Amino acid sequence: MVRTPLTPLERERGRYLGALLREARGERSMAAVAAAAGISAETLRKIETGRAPTPAFFTVAALADALGLPLDELAARCAEVTVATGEDAGAAA
Repeated sequence: MVRTPLTPLERERGRYLGALLREARGERSMAAVAAAAGISAETLRKIETGRAPTPAFFTVAALADALGLPLDELAARCAEVTVATGEDAGAAA
């Protein structure tokens, strides 16, 4: 199965999600947060750095729970980036 390449918008949204998660992690270790979410530290590292810009829903939900972030708030903040970036991309075209 061939995966469709990600759009610049999807990549930017993934970078923003990673930044939000990194900010919420604060001083907590990557290993501790990853363990609390039931994922590997490497997976968390990839998400935080934007190298995994489209993590699975249940991965994001587990991270939000481990970090004490309301999932709806996280989704809304990422959606704002999508709208703003999408408008900018449309204006540049």
